[in-house]
Amino acid sequence: MPRRRQRHMAGSGSDGTEDSDSSAEREQTNSSESDGNMPKRQRLTRASTRLSQSSQDTPDLKRAVDHDESPPLTPTGNAPSSESELDISSPNASHDESQSKDQANRDSDKDLSHRPKRRRCHETYNFNMKCPTPGCNSLGHLTGKHERHFAVSGCPLYHNLSADECKVKAVSREKQEEEVKVQEESNSRHATRHQTPTSKQSRYKEQVAEIRKGRNSGLQKEQKEKHMEHRQTHGNTREPLLENITSEYDLELFRKAQARASEDLEKLRIQGQITEGSNMIKTILFGRYELDTWYHSPYPEEYARLGRLYVCEFCLKYMKSQTILRRHMAKCVWKHPPGDEVYRKGAISVFEVDGKKNKIYCQNLCLLAKLFLDHKTLYYDVEPFLFYVMTEADNTGCHLVGYFSKEKNSFLNYNVSCILTMPQYMRQGFGKMLIDFSYLLSKVEEKVGSPERPLSDLGLISYRSYWKEVLLRYMYNFQGKEISIKEISQETAVNPVDIVSTLQSLQMLKYWKGKHLVLKRQDLIDEWKAKEIKRGNSNKTIDPSSLKWTPPKGT
Repeated sequence: MPRRRQRHMAGSGSDGTEDSDSSAEREQTNSSESDGNMPKRQRLTRASTRLSQSSQDTPDLKRAVDHDESPPLTPTGNAPSSESELDISSPNASHDESQSKDQANRDSDKDLSHRPKRRRCHETYNFNMKCPTPGCNSLGHLTGKHERHFAVSGCPLYHNLSADECKVKAVSREKQEEEVKVQEESNSRHATRHQTPTSKQSRYKEQVAEIRKGRNSGLQKEQKEKHMEHRQTHGNTREPLLENITSEYDLELFRKAQARASEDLEKLRIQGQITEGSNMIKTILFGRYELDTWYHSPYPEEYARLGRLYVCEFCLKYMKSQTILRRHMAKCVWKHPPGDEVYRKGAISVFEVDGKKNKIYCQNLCLLAKLFLDHKTLYYDVEPFLFYVMTEADNTGCHLVGYFSKEKNSFLNYNVSCILTMPQYMRQGFGKMLIDFSYLLSKVEEKVGSPERPLSDLGLISYRSYWKEVLLRYMYNFQGKEISIKEISQETAVNPVDIVSTLQSLQMLKYWKGKHLVLKRQDLIDEWKAKEIKRGNSNKTIDPSSLKWTPPKGT
Protein backbone atom coordinates (compact mmCIF):
# COMPACT_ATOMS: atom_id res chain seq x y z
CA MET A 1 0.00 0.00 0.00
CA PRO A 2 1.48 3.43 -0.84
CA ARG A 3 2.77 5.48 2.04
CA ARG A 4 0.51 8.41 1.22
CA ARG A 5 -2.52 6.19 1.79
CA GLN A 6 -1.22 5.20 5.21
CA ARG A 7 -0.78 8.83 6.23
CA HIS A 8 -4.21 9.70 4.95
CA MET A 9 -5.71 7.01 7.18
CA ALA A 10 -3.77 8.44 10.11
CA GLY A 11 -5.43 11.81 9.64
CA SER A 12 -3.27 13.70 7.12
CA GLY A 13 -4.68 16.02 4.50
CA SER A 14 -5.32 14.99 0.92
CA ASP A 15 -2.60 17.35 -0.36
CA GLY A 16 0.10 15.56 1.63
CA THR A 17 0.46 18.24 4.36
CA GLU A 18 -0.62 17.66 7.95
CA ASP A 19 -3.83 19.35 9.10
CA SER A 20 -4.05 21.49 12.22
CA ASP A 21 -5.71 18.82 14.36
CA SER A 22 -2.96 16.32 13.66
CA SER A 23 -0.17 18.84 14.31
CA ALA A 24 -1.84 19.97 17.54
CA GLU A 25 -2.13 16.39 18.64
CA ARG A 26 1.52 15.76 17.87
CA GLU A 27 2.57 18.76 19.93
CA GLN A 28 0.48 17.52 22.84
CA THR A 29 1.98 14.05 22.48
CA ASN A 30 5.51 15.44 22.35
CA SER A 31 4.85 17.51 25.47
CA SER A 32 3.60 14.44 27.31
CA GLU A 33 6.72 12.57 26.19
CA SER A 34 8.94 15.27 27.63
CA ASP A 35 7.13 15.02 30.96
CA GLY A 36 7.87 11.27 31.10
CA ASN A 37 4.72 10.56 33.13
CA MET A 38 3.37 7.92 30.70
CA PRO A 39 5.57 5.36 28.89
CA LYS A 40 5.26 5.14 25.11
CA ARG A 41 4.09 1.52 25.09
CA GLN A 42 1.39 2.25 27.64
CA ARG A 43 0.16 5.20 25.57
CA LEU A 44 0.04 3.05 22.47
CA THR A 45 -1.91 0.38 24.29
CA ARG A 46 -4.44 2.86 25.68
CA ALA A 47 -4.90 4.41 22.24
CA SER A 48 -5.23 0.99 20.63
CA THR A 49 -7.88 0.00 23.16
CA ARG A 50 -9.82 3.20 22.39
CA LEU A 51 -9.46 2.43 18.67
CA SER A 52 -10.92 -1.06 19.12
CA GLN A 53 -13.81 0.23 21.22
CA SER A 54 -14.76 2.78 18.55
CA SER A 55 -14.68 0.15 15.76
CA GLN A 56 -17.71 -2.05 16.40
CA ASP A 57 -17.44 -3.98 13.14
CA THR A 58 -13.91 -5.38 13.80
CA PRO A 59 -14.11 -7.66 16.88
CA ASP A 60 -11.10 -9.72 15.73
CA LEU A 61 -8.87 -6.66 15.80
CA LYS A 62 -10.07 -5.84 19.32
CA ARG A 63 -9.16 -9.30 20.57
CA ALA A 64 -5.74 -9.08 18.98
CA VAL A 65 -5.06 -5.69 20.62
CA ASP A 66 -6.29 -6.84 24.04
CA HIS A 67 -4.08 -9.89 23.88
CA ASP A 68 -0.83 -8.26 22.81
CA GLU A 69 0.33 -4.86 23.98
CA SER A 70 2.71 -4.38 21.07
CA PRO A 71 1.91 -1.59 18.55
CA PRO A 72 -0.65 -2.49 15.85
CA LEU A 73 0.68 -3.36 12.44
CA THR A 74 0.19 -1.37 9.27
CA PRO A 75 -1.95 -2.77 6.43
CA THR A 76 1.27 -4.16 4.86
CA GLY A 77 1.92 -6.25 7.98
CA ASN A 78 4.94 -4.25 9.20
CA ALA A 79 5.35 -2.04 12.25
CA PRO A 80 4.85 1.66 11.51
CA SER A 81 7.98 3.72 11.01
CA SER A 82 6.76 6.87 12.79
CA GLU A 83 3.98 8.02 15.07
CA SER A 84 2.39 9.98 12.22
CA GLU A 85 1.24 6.64 10.77
CA LEU A 86 -0.70 5.76 13.93
CA ASP A 87 -3.80 7.35 15.41
CA ILE A 88 -2.55 8.11 18.95
CA SER A 89 -5.41 10.06 20.54
CA SER A 90 -4.63 12.22 23.54
CA PRO A 91 -6.97 11.95 26.59
CA ASN A 92 -7.55 15.72 26.39
CA ALA A 93 -8.52 15.81 22.74
CA SER A 94 -11.82 17.46 21.85
CA HIS A 95 -15.02 15.53 21.01
CA ASP A 96 -14.98 16.69 17.36
CA GLU A 97 -11.39 15.62 16.98
CA SER A 98 -12.13 12.14 18.31
CA GLN A 99 -15.13 11.75 15.97
CA SER A 100 -13.03 12.59 12.91
CA LYS A 101 -10.35 10.18 14.03
CA ASP A 102 -12.90 7.42 14.72
CA GLN A 103 -14.17 7.75 11.14
CA ALA A 104 -10.62 7.52 9.80
CA ASN A 105 -9.98 4.51 12.00
CA ARG A 106 -13.09 2.76 10.67
CA ASP A 107 -11.80 3.23 7.14
CA SER A 108 -8.39 1.88 8.10
CA ASP A 109 -9.94 -1.08 9.93
CA LYS A 110 -11.59 -2.20 6.70
CA ASP A 111 -8.15 -2.48 5.13
CA LEU A 112 -6.62 -3.93 8.28
CA SER A 113 -9.18 -6.73 8.33
CA HIS A 114 -7.33 -8.42 5.47
CA ARG A 115 -4.04 -8.75 7.33
CA PRO A 116 -3.31 -12.01 9.20
CA LYS A 117 -4.56 -12.03 12.79
CA ARG A 118 -2.31 -12.67 15.77
CA ARG A 119 -2.37 -16.17 17.23
CA ARG A 120 -3.43 -16.19 20.86
CA CYS A 121 -1.53 -19.38 21.65
CA HIS A 122 0.41 -22.15 19.94
CA GLU A 123 -2.56 -24.55 19.98
CA THR A 124 -4.94 -23.48 17.23
CA TYR A 125 -8.06 -25.47 16.46
CA ASN A 126 -10.38 -25.53 13.49
CA PHE A 127 -13.83 -25.41 15.09
CA ASN A 128 -15.49 -26.51 11.85
CA MET A 129 -14.03 -29.97 12.37
CA LYS A 130 -15.75 -32.58 14.50
CA CYS A 131 -14.78 -35.79 16.20
CA PRO A 132 -15.90 -38.79 14.10
CA THR A 133 -17.40 -40.53 17.16
CA PRO A 134 -21.25 -40.34 16.95
CA GLY A 135 -22.76 -38.08 19.61
CA CYS A 136 -19.44 -36.43 20.54
CA ASN A 137 -19.20 -32.62 20.76
CA SER A 138 -15.36 -32.64 20.45
CA LEU A 139 -14.97 -31.24 23.99
CA GLY A 140 -12.38 -32.66 26.36
CA HIS A 141 -9.37 -34.85 25.65
CA LEU A 142 -8.23 -38.28 26.79
CA THR A 143 -5.05 -36.78 28.22
CA GLY A 144 -7.02 -34.27 30.31
CA LYS A 145 -4.69 -31.47 29.12
CA HIS A 146 -6.58 -30.11 26.10
CA GLU A 147 -9.97 -28.50 25.78
CA ARG A 148 -10.92 -30.07 22.42
CA HIS A 149 -10.13 -33.09 20.26
CA PHE A 150 -10.80 -34.08 16.66
CA ALA A 151 -9.53 -37.66 16.48
CA VAL A 152 -10.79 -40.91 17.95
CA SER A 153 -7.47 -41.39 19.74
CA GLY A 154 -8.23 -38.40 22.00
CA CYS A 155 -12.00 -38.84 22.33
CA PRO A 156 -13.15 -39.49 25.92
CA LEU A 157 -16.56 -40.70 24.72
CA TYR A 158 -14.96 -43.34 22.48
CA HIS A 159 -13.03 -44.65 25.49
CA ASN A 160 -16.26 -44.72 27.58
CA LEU A 161 -15.12 -41.82 29.75
CA SER A 162 -16.15 -38.21 30.34
CA ALA A 163 -14.03 -35.07 30.04
CA ASP A 164 -14.03 -34.56 33.84
CA GLU A 165 -12.92 -38.15 34.45
CA CYS A 166 -10.02 -37.64 32.04
CA LYS A 167 -8.92 -34.53 33.93
CA VAL A 168 -9.06 -36.37 37.29
CA LYS A 169 -7.03 -39.25 35.87
CA ALA A 170 -4.51 -36.78 34.43
CA VAL A 171 -3.97 -35.21 37.89
CA SER A 172 -3.47 -38.62 39.50
CA ARG A 173 -1.02 -39.66 36.77
CA GLU A 174 1.03 -36.49 37.28
CA LYS A 175 1.23 -37.14 41.03
CA GLN A 176 2.38 -40.70 40.42
CA GLU A 177 5.00 -39.54 37.93
CA GLU A 178 6.34 -36.99 40.44
CA GLU A 179 6.59 -39.69 43.11
CA VAL A 180 8.42 -41.98 40.72
CA LYS A 181 10.88 -39.20 39.81
CA VAL A 182 11.59 -38.48 43.46
CA GLN A 183 12.13 -42.19 44.11
CA GLU A 184 14.47 -42.50 41.12
CA GLU A 185 16.50 -39.49 42.22
CA SER A 186 16.92 -40.86 45.73
CA ASN A 187 17.91 -44.27 44.37
CA SER A 188 20.42 -42.77 41.95
CA ARG A 189 22.29 -41.08 44.81
CA HIS A 190 22.97 -44.41 46.52
CA ALA A 191 23.25 -46.49 43.36
CA THR A 192 25.85 -49.25 43.27
CA ARG A 193 26.98 -51.61 40.58
CA HIS A 194 25.05 -54.59 41.98
CA GLN A 195 22.10 -52.91 43.62
CA THR A 196 19.44 -55.17 45.14
CA PRO A 197 15.74 -54.18 45.26
CA THR A 198 14.79 -52.11 48.28
CA SER A 199 12.24 -53.31 50.80
CA LYS A 200 9.71 -50.82 49.39
CA GLN A 201 10.20 -52.16 45.88
CA SER A 202 9.85 -55.71 47.08
CA ARG A 203 6.60 -54.92 48.88
CA TYR A 204 5.27 -53.15 45.78
CA LYS A 205 6.12 -56.17 43.64
CA GLU A 206 4.30 -58.46 46.05
CA GLN A 207 1.25 -56.19 46.03
CA VAL A 208 1.14 -56.24 42.23
CA ALA A 209 1.39 -60.04 42.26
CA GLU A 210 -1.47 -60.26 44.75
CA ILE A 211 -3.62 -57.89 42.67
CA ARG A 212 -3.05 -59.95 39.54
CA LYS A 213 -3.63 -63.23 41.34
CA GLY A 214 -6.88 -62.05 42.90
CA ARG A 215 -8.58 -61.02 39.65
CA ASN A 216 -11.56 -62.96 38.36
CA SER A 217 -10.70 -65.78 35.97
CA GLY A 218 -13.72 -65.00 33.84
CA LEU A 219 -16.66 -62.65 33.47
CA GLN A 220 -19.84 -63.26 35.35
CA LYS A 221 -23.11 -63.73 33.51
CA GLU A 222 -24.29 -60.19 34.27
CA GLN A 223 -20.95 -58.76 33.17
CA LYS A 224 -21.06 -60.72 29.92
CA GLU A 225 -24.56 -59.43 29.21
CA LYS A 226 -23.42 -55.86 29.90
CA HIS A 227 -20.46 -56.25 27.52
CA MET A 228 -22.64 -57.77 24.79
CA GLU A 229 -25.26 -55.04 25.16
CA HIS A 230 -22.59 -52.35 24.89
CA ARG A 231 -21.18 -54.01 21.77
CA GLN A 232 -24.58 -54.34 20.10
CA THR A 233 -25.53 -50.75 20.94
CA HIS A 234 -22.38 -48.96 19.83
CA GLY A 235 -20.60 -51.45 17.54
CA ASN A 236 -17.21 -50.19 16.38
CA THR A 237 -17.99 -46.57 17.29
CA ARG A 238 -16.96 -47.17 20.92
CA GLU A 239 -14.15 -48.99 22.63
CA PRO A 240 -15.23 -52.32 24.17
CA LEU A 241 -15.75 -52.36 27.92
CA LEU A 242 -12.46 -53.31 29.57
CA GLU A 243 -13.54 -53.54 33.20
CA ASN A 244 -13.29 -56.97 34.86
CA ILE A 245 -11.35 -58.36 31.90
CA THR A 246 -8.00 -57.98 33.62
CA SER A 247 -6.67 -56.66 36.92
CA GLU A 248 -7.06 -53.03 37.89
CA TYR A 249 -3.29 -52.61 37.85
CA ASP A 250 -2.91 -53.83 34.25
CA LEU A 251 -5.94 -51.84 33.13
CA GLU A 252 -4.42 -48.67 34.60
CA LEU A 253 -1.14 -49.38 32.78
CA PHE A 254 -3.08 -49.73 29.54
CA ARG A 255 -4.90 -46.43 30.15
CA LYS A 256 -1.58 -44.68 30.76
CA ALA A 257 -0.22 -46.02 27.47
CA GLN A 258 -3.35 -44.82 25.65
CA ALA A 259 -3.02 -41.32 27.14
CA ARG A 260 0.68 -41.12 26.26
CA ALA A 261 0.03 -42.21 22.65
CA SER A 262 -2.81 -39.70 22.37
CA GLU A 263 -0.55 -36.93 23.67
CA ASP A 264 2.13 -37.80 21.10
CA LEU A 265 -0.43 -37.70 18.28
CA GLU A 266 -1.73 -34.35 19.53
CA LYS A 267 1.79 -32.89 19.47
CA LEU A 268 2.29 -34.09 15.89
CA ARG A 269 -1.06 -32.57 14.89
CA ILE A 270 -0.19 -29.20 16.47
CA GLN A 271 3.18 -29.19 14.69
CA GLY A 272 1.40 -29.79 11.39
CA GLN A 273 2.93 -33.22 10.74
CA ILE A 274 -0.52 -34.83 10.91
CA THR A 275 -3.62 -33.30 9.38
CA GLU A 276 -6.93 -34.58 10.71
CA GLY A 277 -9.67 -35.38 8.23
CA SER A 278 -7.28 -36.19 5.38
CA ASN A 279 -4.94 -38.99 4.52
CA MET A 280 -2.55 -39.44 7.42
CA ILE A 281 -0.47 -42.29 5.94
CA LYS A 282 2.91 -40.61 5.58
CA THR A 283 5.16 -43.66 5.35
CA ILE A 284 4.84 -47.40 4.79
CA LEU A 285 7.22 -50.15 5.85
CA PHE A 286 7.49 -52.45 2.84
CA GLY A 287 10.01 -55.24 3.11
CA ARG A 288 13.41 -53.75 3.92
CA TYR A 289 12.35 -50.31 2.68
CA GLU A 290 10.58 -47.41 4.39
CA LEU A 291 8.73 -45.50 1.66
CA ASP A 292 7.31 -41.97 1.84
CA THR A 293 3.84 -41.82 0.29
CA TRP A 294 2.87 -39.27 -2.37
CA TYR A 295 -0.93 -39.31 -2.60
CA HIS A 296 -4.06 -40.30 -0.70
CA SER A 297 -5.22 -43.91 -0.71
CA PRO A 298 -8.61 -45.00 0.68
CA TYR A 299 -7.37 -47.40 3.33
CA PRO A 300 -9.84 -48.02 6.21
CA GLU A 301 -9.93 -45.11 8.66
CA GLU A 302 -8.59 -47.14 11.57
CA TYR A 303 -5.43 -47.80 9.52
CA ALA A 304 -5.22 -44.44 7.73
CA ARG A 305 -5.13 -42.39 10.92
CA LEU A 306 -2.03 -44.20 12.22
CA GLY A 307 0.31 -42.22 9.99
CA ARG A 308 2.49 -45.26 9.29
CA LEU A 309 1.42 -48.53 7.70
CA TYR A 310 3.15 -51.92 7.71
CA VAL A 311 2.65 -53.98 4.54
CA CYS A 312 3.72 -57.55 3.81
CA GLU A 313 5.73 -57.39 0.59
CA PHE A 314 4.49 -60.80 -0.61
CA CYS A 315 0.74 -61.00 0.15
CA LEU A 316 0.33 -57.17 0.46
CA LYS A 317 -1.68 -57.43 3.67
CA TYR A 318 -1.55 -54.18 5.65
CA MET A 319 -1.10 -54.05 9.42
CA LYS A 320 -1.01 -51.53 12.26
CA SER A 321 2.30 -52.21 13.98
CA GLN A 322 5.69 -53.76 13.44
CA THR A 323 4.94 -56.44 16.02
CA ILE A 324 1.91 -57.61 14.04
CA LEU A 325 3.98 -57.55 10.84
CA ARG A 326 6.75 -59.61 12.46
CA ARG A 327 4.26 -62.23 13.64
CA HIS A 328 2.60 -62.26 10.23
CA MET A 329 5.91 -62.75 8.39
CA ALA A 330 6.67 -65.74 10.62
CA LYS A 331 3.45 -67.40 9.45
CA CYS A 332 3.06 -66.05 5.89
CA VAL A 333 3.64 -68.82 3.32
CA TRP A 334 3.59 -66.52 0.27
CA LYS A 335 6.90 -65.93 -1.47
CA HIS A 336 5.56 -64.70 -4.83
CA PRO A 337 2.32 -63.24 -6.23
CA PRO A 338 -0.57 -65.61 -6.88
CA GLY A 339 -1.40 -66.62 -10.43
CA ASP A 340 0.66 -68.02 -13.29
CA GLU A 341 4.28 -67.15 -14.00
CA VAL A 342 4.21 -66.19 -17.68
CA TYR A 343 7.73 -64.80 -18.03
CA ARG A 344 11.12 -65.52 -16.47
CA LYS A 345 14.60 -64.44 -17.44
CA GLY A 346 17.29 -64.42 -14.80
CA ALA A 347 15.92 -62.95 -11.58
CA ILE A 348 13.05 -61.12 -13.32
CA SER A 349 9.64 -62.79 -13.44
CA VAL A 350 6.15 -61.67 -14.42
CA PHE A 351 3.02 -63.22 -12.91
CA GLU A 352 -0.45 -62.99 -14.44
CA VAL A 353 -3.00 -62.48 -11.66
CA ASP A 354 -6.73 -62.66 -12.40
CA GLY A 355 -8.74 -60.05 -10.51
CA LYS A 356 -11.68 -62.44 -10.31
CA LYS A 357 -9.72 -65.36 -8.85
CA ASN A 358 -7.47 -63.39 -6.49
CA LYS A 359 -9.69 -60.47 -5.54
CA ILE A 360 -8.17 -59.61 -2.14
CA TYR A 361 -4.61 -59.54 -3.46
CA CYS A 362 -5.57 -57.31 -6.39
CA GLN A 363 -7.49 -54.93 -4.15
CA ASN A 364 -4.50 -54.62 -1.81
CA LEU A 365 -2.27 -54.04 -4.83
CA CYS A 366 -4.53 -51.20 -6.01
CA LEU A 367 -4.58 -49.61 -2.55
CA LEU A 368 -0.79 -49.77 -2.42
CA ALA A 369 -0.43 -48.31 -5.92
CA LYS A 370 -2.76 -45.40 -5.13
CA LEU A 371 -0.22 -44.13 -2.58
CA PHE A 372 2.09 -43.32 -5.52
CA LEU A 373 -0.39 -42.54 -8.34
CA ASP A 374 -2.47 -39.39 -8.72
CA HIS A 375 -5.02 -40.35 -11.40
CA LYS A 376 -5.80 -43.90 -10.29
CA THR A 377 -9.49 -44.59 -9.64
CA LEU A 378 -9.53 -48.41 -9.53
CA TYR A 379 -9.82 -49.72 -5.97
CA TYR A 380 -12.32 -52.52 -5.44
CA ASP A 381 -13.75 -53.32 -8.88
CA VAL A 382 -10.91 -55.61 -9.92
CA GLU A 383 -12.77 -58.54 -11.46
CA PRO A 384 -12.72 -57.26 -15.10
CA PHE A 385 -8.92 -56.83 -15.03
CA LEU A 386 -5.79 -58.89 -15.36
CA PHE A 387 -2.74 -57.82 -13.35
CA TYR A 388 0.78 -58.47 -14.60
CA VAL A 389 3.11 -58.25 -11.59
CA MET A 390 6.88 -58.00 -12.17
CA THR A 391 9.16 -59.31 -9.42
CA GLU A 392 12.86 -59.66 -8.72
CA ALA A 393 13.87 -62.89 -7.02
CA ASP A 394 16.53 -63.59 -4.40
CA ASN A 395 16.99 -66.20 -1.68
CA THR A 396 14.10 -64.74 0.38
CA GLY A 397 11.43 -64.65 -2.35
CA CYS A 398 10.10 -62.67 -5.30
CA HIS A 399 10.04 -58.97 -4.41
CA LEU A 400 7.49 -56.64 -6.01
CA VAL A 401 9.08 -54.37 -8.63
CA GLY A 402 5.97 -53.01 -10.36
CA TYR A 403 2.87 -54.01 -12.22
CA PHE A 404 0.36 -53.00 -14.85
CA SER A 405 -3.31 -53.86 -15.13
CA LYS A 406 -5.17 -54.63 -18.32
CA GLU A 407 -8.84 -54.99 -19.16
CA LYS A 408 -9.88 -58.48 -20.21
CA ASN A 409 -12.11 -57.04 -22.95
CA SER A 410 -11.12 -53.53 -24.01
CA PHE A 411 -13.24 -52.01 -26.79
CA LEU A 412 -10.65 -49.26 -27.35
CA ASN A 413 -7.73 -51.72 -27.47
CA TYR A 414 -6.08 -50.37 -24.34
CA ASN A 415 -3.19 -52.65 -23.44
CA VAL A 416 -2.57 -50.90 -20.09
CA SER A 417 -5.11 -49.50 -17.64
CA CYS A 418 -2.74 -48.63 -14.81
CA ILE A 419 1.02 -48.99 -14.52
CA LEU A 420 3.35 -48.47 -11.57
CA THR A 421 6.98 -48.98 -10.69
CA MET A 422 7.65 -49.07 -6.95
CA PRO A 423 9.67 -46.03 -5.77
CA GLN A 424 12.67 -48.12 -4.67
CA TYR A 425 13.00 -49.50 -8.24
CA MET A 426 12.51 -46.26 -10.15
CA ARG A 427 15.16 -44.89 -12.54
CA GLN A 428 16.60 -48.37 -13.08
CA GLY A 429 14.91 -49.32 -16.36
CA PHE A 430 12.06 -51.36 -14.89
CA GLY A 431 9.40 -48.92 -16.12
CA LYS A 432 10.42 -49.43 -19.75
CA MET A 433 10.48 -53.17 -19.16
CA LEU A 434 6.85 -53.08 -18.01
CA ILE A 435 5.85 -50.97 -21.03
CA ASP A 436 7.77 -53.23 -23.42
CA PHE A 437 6.12 -56.30 -21.88
CA SER A 438 2.65 -54.80 -22.40
CA TYR A 439 3.40 -54.22 -26.09
CA LEU A 440 4.84 -57.74 -26.36
CA LEU A 441 1.47 -59.10 -25.21
CA SER A 442 -0.24 -56.93 -27.84
CA LYS A 443 2.03 -58.39 -30.53
CA VAL A 444 1.13 -61.93 -29.45
CA GLU A 445 -2.56 -60.96 -29.59
CA GLU A 446 -1.92 -59.40 -33.03
CA LYS A 447 -3.41 -56.11 -31.89
CA VAL A 448 -2.33 -52.49 -31.72
CA GLY A 449 -2.25 -51.17 -28.16
CA SER A 450 -2.16 -47.88 -26.30
CA PRO A 451 -2.22 -46.93 -22.62
CA GLU A 452 -5.44 -45.69 -21.07
CA ARG A 453 -5.60 -41.95 -20.40
CA PRO A 454 -5.02 -39.89 -18.35
CA LEU A 455 -1.45 -40.93 -17.62
CA SER A 456 0.38 -39.85 -14.51
CA ASP A 457 3.29 -37.44 -14.85
CA LEU A 458 5.92 -40.15 -14.45
CA GLY A 459 3.95 -42.52 -16.67
CA LEU A 460 3.77 -39.98 -19.49
CA ILE A 461 7.51 -39.37 -19.31
CA SER A 462 8.21 -43.12 -19.43
CA TYR A 463 5.89 -43.72 -22.39
CA ARG A 464 7.30 -40.83 -24.42
CA SER A 465 10.82 -42.10 -23.82
CA TYR A 466 9.78 -45.62 -24.84
CA TRP A 467 8.02 -44.49 -28.03
CA LYS A 468 11.05 -42.41 -29.00
CA GLU A 469 13.35 -45.38 -28.52
CA VAL A 470 11.08 -47.69 -30.53
CA LEU A 471 10.86 -45.27 -33.47
CA LEU A 472 14.61 -44.57 -33.58
CA ARG A 473 15.37 -48.28 -33.48
CA TYR A 474 12.92 -48.85 -36.32
CA MET A 475 14.53 -46.03 -38.32
CA TYR A 476 18.01 -47.46 -37.71
CA ASN A 477 17.02 -50.92 -38.97
CA PHE A 478 14.87 -49.66 -41.86
CA GLN A 479 16.39 -50.29 -45.28
CA GLY A 480 13.59 -49.21 -47.62
CA LYS A 481 12.90 -45.87 -49.26
CA GLU A 482 9.37 -45.05 -48.08
CA ILE A 483 8.25 -45.28 -44.47
CA SER A 484 4.58 -45.91 -43.66
CA ILE A 485 3.11 -45.10 -40.28
CA LYS A 486 0.74 -48.03 -40.69
CA GLU A 487 3.64 -50.43 -41.20
CA ILE A 488 5.43 -49.03 -38.15
CA SER A 489 2.27 -49.55 -36.10
CA GLN A 490 1.80 -53.14 -37.26
CA GLU A 491 5.42 -54.07 -36.52
CA THR A 492 5.75 -52.33 -33.15
CA ALA A 493 2.09 -52.67 -31.96
CA VAL A 494 2.16 -48.92 -31.11
CA ASN A 495 -0.98 -46.95 -31.88
CA PRO A 496 -0.63 -44.64 -34.95
CA VAL A 497 -1.75 -41.65 -32.86
CA ASP A 498 1.14 -42.22 -30.46
CA ILE A 499 3.54 -42.63 -33.39
CA VAL A 500 2.46 -39.32 -34.96
CA SER A 501 2.73 -37.41 -31.69
CA THR A 502 6.22 -38.80 -31.09
CA LEU A 503 7.36 -37.93 -34.62
CA GLN A 504 6.08 -34.40 -34.16
CA SER A 505 7.96 -34.00 -30.87
CA LEU A 506 11.14 -35.21 -32.63
CA GLN A 507 10.49 -32.82 -35.55
CA MET A 508 10.53 -35.76 -37.96
CA LEU A 509 7.11 -35.14 -39.48
CA LYS A 510 6.71 -32.40 -42.10
CA TYR A 511 3.87 -31.27 -44.33
CA TRP A 512 5.03 -30.66 -47.92
CA LYS A 513 2.94 -30.31 -51.13
CA GLY A 514 -0.23 -31.65 -49.54
CA LYS A 515 1.43 -34.71 -48.00
CA HIS A 516 2.89 -35.61 -44.62
CA LEU A 517 6.46 -36.78 -44.94
CA VAL A 518 8.56 -38.63 -42.37
CA LEU A 519 12.09 -37.26 -42.21
CA LYS A 520 14.91 -39.55 -41.22
CA ARG A 521 17.03 -37.43 -38.88
CA GLN A 522 20.37 -39.17 -38.83
CA ASP A 523 21.71 -37.05 -35.96
CA LEU A 524 19.03 -38.35 -33.58
CA ILE A 525 19.55 -41.93 -34.75
CA ASP A 526 23.32 -41.69 -34.24
CA GLU A 527 22.83 -40.21 -30.79
CA TRP A 528 20.48 -43.04 -29.81
CA LYS A 529 22.89 -45.67 -31.18
CA ALA A 530 25.79 -44.19 -29.22
CA LYS A 531 23.75 -44.46 -26.01
CA GLU A 532 22.86 -48.06 -26.85
CA ILE A 533 26.53 -48.97 -27.30
CA LYS A 534 27.48 -47.19 -24.09
CA ARG A 535 24.72 -48.98 -22.19
CA GLY A 536 25.98 -52.37 -23.42
CA ASN A 537 24.17 -55.65 -22.83
CA SER A 538 21.78 -54.67 -20.10
CA ASN A 539 19.60 -57.15 -18.27
CA LYS A 540 16.77 -54.57 -18.22
CA THR A 541 15.28 -55.74 -21.53
CA ILE A 542 12.40 -58.07 -22.33
CA ASP A 543 13.29 -61.26 -24.20
CA PRO A 544 10.31 -62.41 -26.31
CA SER A 545 11.59 -65.98 -26.29
CA SER A 546 11.18 -66.14 -22.49
CA LEU A 547 7.42 -65.46 -22.70
CA LYS A 548 5.21 -68.50 -22.04
CA TRP A 549 1.75 -67.07 -22.53
CA THR A 550 -1.36 -67.50 -24.61
CA PRO A 551 -4.10 -64.87 -24.79
CA PRO A 552 -6.89 -65.64 -22.30
CA LYS A 553 -10.27 -66.58 -23.71
CA GLY A 554 -13.49 -65.10 -22.31
CA THR A 555 -13.74 -63.46 -18.88
